Amino acid sequence: MKIKSILVALFAFSTAIAQNQQGITGDNWFSGWTNFKPKAVEYNQPTNILSGVIAENTTLSKRNVYVLMGTVYVSNNATLTIEPGTVIRGDFETNGTLVITRGSKLMAEGKESDPIVFTSTKSTADRKAGDWGGVILYGDGPLNRHGGVISSIYDPNPLYNNFGGTNEKGSSGVLKYVRIEFAGKKIDAKTMLNGLTLGAVGSGTIVDHVQVSFAKDDAVEVIGGIVDINNFISFNNADDDFDFSMGVQCNVNNSIVIRSPFISDNTRSRCLEIDSYDKVENFDATKKKTVIKLNNVTMVSNEVNNQGLVKEAISLKSDSFLEMNNCVVAGFASFIALDDKYLSEPNFKQIKISNTTVDSCTAMFTNETLSPVDTVNNWFNTNNKTLYVSSIGIMNLFKNNDTKKKPDFRLK
Repeated sequence: MKIKSILVALFAFSTAIAQNQQGITGDNWFSGWTNFKPKAVEYNQPTNILSGVIAENTTLSKRNVYVLMGTVYVSNNATLTIEPGTVIRGDFETNGTLVITRGSKLMAEGKESDPIVFTSTKSTADRKAGDWGGVILYGDGPLNRHGGVISSIYDPNPLYNNFGGTNEKGSSGVLKYVRIEFAGKKIDAKTMLNGLTLGAVGSGTIVDHVQVSFAKDDAVEVIGGIVDINNFISFNNADDDFDFSMGVQCNVNNSIVIRSPFISDNTRSRCLEIDSYDKVENFDATKKKTVIKLNNVTMVSNEVNNQGLVKEAISLKSDSFLEMNNCVVAGFASFIALDDKYLSEPNFKQIKISNTTVDSCTAMFTNETLSPVDTVNNWFNTNNKTLYVSSIGIMNLFKNNDTKKKPDFRLK
């Protein structure tokens, strides 16, 4: 492995200044609102039922506990406001799911000391990933599909589940100091819901201080649109932590993926899956391709031998773009796996990496079968001066990687 290899003994000294700026930064912003042991929390039983269609402005109060019965649609340009500290539980039997339709808004603005929680209706003993549906926000932002508007695969009801348009600056609401736990229920053999789904939301949508834990599918799937995701925690989710597609323009800032090496689905899970389209025949070449920018993002597979179920940190498909600044990636079999169409030199410039450390990964750039690709590795070895490779190890890299206590994944 040639790409800026650094001896462990020298690494702490020669890159100390750079390291202080890498990965998640600031005070330990996990404190107060996160929960890394959600199965142990006893929530109060529901007092109020949410079901059907919410077609007028509605506020959910902290003094109540709500249960989502079936798919609950917020429609008719209505706003659903949720007070800080409110608990909403998704019903298992009816696959409780909250859908904010195009033109409507979800104002879920918790506080550091009083977060909003979406979680399972099951008891602590029975709670597990996929207990309920999830939270879905649809907007009228741009997609790169022909026609610019699509209907959700989760529920193809055109009255409520069409999304997409031309409004780059639209808002589908606010998610701030919010936890989403045990979501992602399986609908059929091919379809699962995610913890959080953002469908063509505009840049006015705020996603800040959100933790998604133990989702059966993706932590967050972002389909088209333009959105920033800030201070996001993805913890022990089964499929991808971030799934980007259909021309989304997204900045992910000061966020972290914490993967268990023993949790994955059967399609092979990654921290990031990035593509521009599902099928090339659906792609409108006059529209933007997917562009993802990661700033101070940490991705860690919390193991020591790279033998777990999670393989590559990032899966990057052709016709998509990735920029990484001040990031840390640790504990994976492959740093970035590229599809076959990506493996020609003109495409390498679509990947921009600066001041980023890759620690304790078996390989750097590979193909989809995780075999190293010399042409890619050699190109980055020649053209990139601030992609660092180390073998410090997870135990020594972070201040505290023990999620059973008070984790702190800032660099030491």
